Amino acid sequence: MTPDSALIEKVRALPEQPGVYVYYDASGKVIYVGKAVNLRRRVSSYFNRDHESAKTRRLVANITDLKYHVVNNENDALILENSLIKKHKPRYNILLKDDKSYPWICVTNESYPRVFLTHNYVKRLGKYYGPYTNRTSARIVLKLITDLYPVRSCRLTITPKSKQTARLCLEYHLKRCRGCCVEGMISEEEYANYIDEIKQILRGDTAHLLSYLRGEMAHLADELRFEEANELKIKYEQVAKYQSRSAVVSQTVGTVDVFTAVENDNDVFVNYLHVADGLIVSSYNLHYKRALDESLPEVVAHAMLDVAEKFDVRFKAVVVEAAPNYVDDDTFFVIPKRGDKRKLLDVSLKNANAQLADYLNNLEKFNPEQRTLKTLKRMQSDFRLSELPRHIECFDNSSTQGSNPVASCVVFRDAKPSKKDYRHFIIKEAVGNDDYAQMREVITRRYSRLVEEGQPLPQLVVVDGGKGQLSSAVEALDALGLRDKITVIGIAKRLEEIYFPGDSFPLYIDRNSESLRVVQRLRDEAHRFGITHHRKRRSLSQTRSELDNIKGVGEKTRTSLLSHFKSVKRIREATLDELSSIVGRSKAEVIKQYFEQNK
Repeated sequence: MTPDSALIEKVRALPEQPGVYVYYDASGKVIYVGKAVNLRRRVSSYFNRDHESAKTRRLVANITDLKYHVVNNENDALILENSLIKKHKPRYNILLKDDKSYPWICVTNESYPRVFLTHNYVKRLGKYYGPYTNRTSARIVLKLITDLYPVRSCRLTITPKSKQTARLCLEYHLKRCRGCCVEGMISEEEYANYIDEIKQILRGDTAHLLSYLRGEMAHLADELRFEEANELKIKYEQVAKYQSRSAVVSQTVGTVDVFTAVENDNDVFVNYLHVADGLIVSSYNLHYKRALDESLPEVVAHAMLDVAEKFDVRFKAVVVEAAPNYVDDDTFFVIPKRGDKRKLLDVSLKNANAQLADYLNNLEKFNPEQRTLKTLKRMQSDFRLSELPRHIECFDNSSTQGSNPVASCVVFRDAKPSKKDYRHFIIKEAVGNDDYAQMREVITRRYSRLVEEGQPLPQLVVVDGGKGQLSSAVEALDALGLRDKITVIGIAKRLEEIYFPGDSFPLYIDRNSESLRVVQRLRDEAHRFGITHHRKRRSLSQTRSELDNIKGVGEKTRTSLLSHFKSVKRIREATLDELSSIVGRSKAEVIKQYFEQNK
């Protein structure tokens, strides 16, 4: 679709400056927001070339109008783009898929701050630390703080006037609070020292806190204030224990932020780590749904903006796999190939991949069709199919040294057995132990009938056997004129080799591949179904050959005898009275006489 002349004129009139452009559809709805270092050049690129991406082609076809905003620099453009995307949620922009509520620890903005756990991030209330990947880890940190420092937990608004009338509560008597709501119990300055140390712990800055505590202990000991020094020693040991439990990367890493991203089709999963003095102190996951083939670095740039806005942080040193288009004079990027920072990237990637795995597991759990589709797509690729193999059939021959030859056909639909479609074949034309001739006969009979009855053909046929059986199946399909309509492969049992018609060497599929598992299940099911039928016919043949030779014993009598005695051997060993109770005296005597004469 060619844009109208009015739109082209608008594009030509765009300034060659940094800015943000907004595309609208025919209904006046915002469908895309983008940023550019040079507005005219960037917007023109949408209309003066053929795009490989189908999504981009659809976007361009739907653009009927555009507006733009000029800004000072690329960083301002990035920020404005992000805010407009959040406001309009355009169809063709990358969007934050979900914003899971993680637990935080909040230190309030009050004269005597409170420290508490929350899932609600309200910036005006105070300073937030985290987020914590689970509530348990957040509770551990909070317990450390409340064990070390007697900070208040009540929600009282403390003012000089309120302190004149307040009364000490149970928390004070339990020594969990210094009674900061009552005049003369603890000054704001002394309480603020507690809060400063708490913030150090929450920032992960435990090294500086431990150093301070060591110095204070030494100072108190020098002044012979041993009881106070011992209290600090207990506090020191608890902080050191907490530090040892933290994820230590390396003390040489310092304080950095880490971003990694992994993708699955249009879903991108970003992990953010904050590292303070070599300790991983927080981890946060983001899930984006991209609409236009954005690269992973582009998604990471969006993630950095979201994290900066949500957590009110400014990035300095950021460890990434590839530098994103994020412009900030205070931010520089590190792309490590080895060493401790590379280990940090690997930790973050594990988190991102774990998030992806959880997403796929949940997708498959609540949408089994998704897993089936994934399997069928893999099979389509592995077995060189032009369409998804939703209908697969597998054949196996069974006989005992050429006697009672039968064949089985099992059918899988959407990679699962469809037992109502299973079929048995009694070999009629191929004589002896000619396995190849038997395969030709069965394939011919099966698909000539499907064609005659106008039934749909399978996308894939699996033959149990190597190149010989496969060649026989191909000959049968050629004779029927179906060679180009059905893909046929053979599976050899010894090494689970997959043979294709005309290929000299087999294909070895990864043993953990879902494609191979489905073919193995087909082969095993065909073998089970075929051998069961073969044994039944062989048993029936042996049974009939014995009882059919007795004159005067018809089908009804044979059925009654076998139903009661279960086998010819037991009929032979039965007494005359036992036989008489089933078929009567006269027939019992005939049967008994026959077996005595044919011992």
